[in-house]
Amino acid sequence: MPHIVETIVTTLNRDGSAYIAPLGLIGEGEHWVIAPFTPSRTLDNLRANPFACASHTVDVRLFAGGVTGRKSWPTVPATHIKGARLAQCVSHWELAVDRVVDDEQRPRFVCKLVASESHAPWSGYNRAQAAVIECAVLVTRLHMLPPEKVEAELAYLEIAIAKTAGPLEIEAWGWLKEKIDAWRQNKGRS
Repeated sequence: MPHIVETIVTTLNRDGSAYIAPLGLIGEGEHWVIAPFTPSRTLDNLRANPFACASHTVDVRLFAGGVTGRKSWPTVPATHIKGARLAQCVSHWELAVDRVVDDEQRPRFVCKLVASESHAPWSGYNRAQAAVIECAVLVTRLHMLPPEKVEAELAYLEIAIAKTAGPLEIEAWGWLKEKIDAWRQNKGRS
């Protein structure tokens, strides 16, 4: 199994503004692989400007927001590349595309680590934060999974939310549940 780090990736739009997307970066030796789906803004941005920042944050609303259309979060310029990172993150990596492996569905941008900076201590995610991240991934796959699998995963994740969520996790969970409820209605489910 590959080593995948769930993070918030920022790339630059053509106008120089930051585009924010939650993505799992794939570890490959000394490289990190960004594999956006076709079509996507991240893909277009990496083709136009071969740099990205991976911001590591404790605010899991960014993961939920990224998959529910809430993508406006404060950023600051990167230090070593032409890019931007989240203003509020515990650490970030600045990445430069080393090579591209073309693929019809998910081209792979193999990136080298240019710089890594820490901004605050981080003690890891609690169960509710981890559940929000897992649910955000689930939301991106609603169109690919059978409804029974979605419902089973959601029921399991709700246990962690009920037991350990704080206000930020509850807000993020609410955004994700709205998206799932809309999916249920479109599928003719209650």
